[in-house]
Amino acid sequence: MNRQNKGSLSEKQMGYLLILPALLIILIIAIWPVMRSFWISLHDIRLNDPTKTEVHSSYGLDMERYVSTFPNLLRYVKKEAEAAQGPAKDKLEAIRQEIEQMNQALQQSGEIASRYEAIDQLLLEFKPIPNELKYVTLTGEATDAIRTTLAQKESTLLEMGANKQLAKPEGAVGVMAGITSAIIEPNYVGFAYYQHFLTDSRMWAALYNTFFFTVVSVVIELVLGIAIALLINRPFRGRGLVRATVLIPWAIPTVISAMMWKFLYDGQNGIVAHLFEVTGLVSDMGVLLSTKAGAMFSVILADVWKTTPFMALLLFAGLQTIPHSLYEAASVDGANRMQQFFRITLPMLKSTILVALLFRTLDAFRVFDLIYALTGGGPANSTETISIYAYKTMFAQMSFGEGSALAVLVFLCVALISIGYIKILGADLLGEGNGK
Repeated sequence: MNRQNKGSLSEKQMGYLLILPALLIILIIAIWPVMRSFWISLHDIRLNDPTKTEVHSSYGLDMERYVSTFPNLLRYVKKEAEAAQGPAKDKLEAIRQEIEQMNQALQQSGEIASRYEAIDQLLLEFKPIPNELKYVTLTGEATDAIRTTLAQKESTLLEMGANKQLAKPEGAVGVMAGITSAIIEPNYVGFAYYQHFLTDSRMWAALYNTFFFTVVSVVIELVLGIAIALLINRPFRGRGLVRATVLIPWAIPTVISAMMWKFLYDGQNGIVAHLFEVTGLVSDMGVLLSTKAGAMFSVILADVWKTTPFMALLLFAGLQTIPHSLYEAASVDGANRMQQFFRITLPMLKSTILVALLFRTLDAFRVFDLIYALTGGGPANSTETISIYAYKTMFAQMSFGEGSALAVLVFLCVALISIGYIKILGADLLGEGNGK
């Protein structure tokens, strides 16, 4: 019996064992992408720069690019030398010899020579270059020597082109740039992007827009959601139809609803814009999407229309759990409906409101599709949220390192918001107030 007790798991160990699969799933799906984004944010990765498309921790050479462009450089210089005469011909021959010497110095390494031949053969056969052959590591001194040689030859070629000593002077820049782009430098920048964003006015403006949009839209949605939930919780004829109708805006895809509201806000034919002008809410139909205040008001109204049913649905589910006997007892004691709402409904809905606010706040804080389709972050970045800013940085500017830093900042903000909700409103939900 004692042996069985020693060999069996304790209750605490069994609990950890049961939640282990969930922890692994969270680690793979949620934590690992954030860790990867943080690692990328420490490097200068740019898809529009061939030398910075990947993480490089040391100096090196892109052998595929070097093998494919070096013969073009030699052919260009040789062709220009054949067409030139006098001192120009001597200069070009000297350039060709120095470039060949640079190549021979590189291929003194047996690894580079073998890779050069292998990659050259694969390129001739139009086959893809495997990653194990593509990059080769160089010392800092060797990289500086190659870069200095290429810079000197490029300067000489450009000078000869300016003096009209070359048949095709425009080709000098192209062939030299092709070779230079094969040189790889370490792109580790550490926390440089985070330091930059601390003083970046655009980032702080985007963060302000995000918080303003989140707070205003969530507060309005909470108030309207409670009102709608109380309405559909009461018995009346056609209640089922009303419940189904209320959910229609939430069921419409966000991009479709955003495009629909864009037509409604149109400064010439928009129905909503016309109604706002007629009622005096706006001075002109065109101000809704063309001014800073009008654009922010427009995206908040569209978001409230879209997601208030979600808030109402969660709160309605919470109302269903409140026993009706509590209201009957309160009525017997003489409490009116307002007193019942503040003494019974709100306290009993506290945990439900927490869940609804948590979901909606996090969803509103990372808003992207609604604003991107409706205003694109304009006008003048007045509706640009932190997610829109990160998207533009990553995919418009092709700066994945900088965009990943913004993504990490979004994650940190979301984590702080979650912790804040749980600390402020979640005591009863977590059982911390049971002993009070």
